[in-house]
Amino acid sequence: MDERKPASAVEYRKWLARQHGCECDRVGPYYDSVTSKMKADLEKSAFWSGLVRELRDFGDQYQGVTGFPLLMGGQNLEIYVKPFESFVLKTFRKNVLNNPHWPGEPDGGWFIPDGCLARVNDVLRTLLVVKYTDGVQFMVDRLKAFCESKKVGCHDFFEAREDGYYAAHTYVKQAFEIPRMSWDTEIVELSIELQVTTQLQETIRKLLHKHYEEKRQRAGKERWQWDYRSDEFAANYLGHILHYVEGMIVEIREKQNRGLK
Repeated sequence: MDERKPASAVEYRKWLARQHGCECDRVGPYYDSVTSKMKADLEKSAFWSGLVRELRDFGDQYQGVTGFPLLMGGQNLEIYVKPFESFVLKTFRKNVLNNPHWPGEPDGGWFIPDGCLARVNDVLRTLLVVKYTDGVQFMVDRLKAFCESKKVGCHDFFEAREDGYYAAHTYVKQAFEIPRMSWDTEIVELSIELQVTTQLQETIRKLLHKHYEEKRQRAGKERWQWDYRSDEFAANYLGHILHYVEGMIVEIREKQNRGLK
């Protein structure tokens, strides 16, 4: 095994080709074709059409309890496909940047782009933006109950990172028939990510998306907490501040509701 650690995405692609025979230029069109088919199959599935119908009921239930709307107005449930470049970068993080066993393989084995589709849990995902922070837990609970009613496996994960990222993720298992690169077919079970976040957190994510993507491609831990002049200091603490403000908004709202009773 070549022990030279790739320091960039370009070096990583060369490492994949040299060490694992994986040519990303060849795998990319195959990935695009397969994920497009999976997206179309999911959109036509009974699970997805049922979830779209249930969203209005979720909103009615939340408003009945709190007196406030659950979701942002005009929101459609849309399936997003992880672009191939982002998929490759995720394997870069798994294999190299966040791999404590380098030059050995990460836990569970190497993430090679032409054979690890089912191991990446957000190839297909959707985003649900709620107006208030208590709506995150409310939505996750309803998603889990819906999955249980359809006998679909799922689990949730609430993420709170030191860089100010806050969101909940519900992962739903779905089976897809996809072509192999040899053009026969196979059945794969893929995790679909249902991400739930708040209006403020989604706004800051959009504003700082480029910053976060560049940061994730850098190895090592940075002491940004002590560098108040750095972009990381301002961007990361902004996420924490917004999360605190959202909590205060809901607390004030709940106190007002209790005072009216």
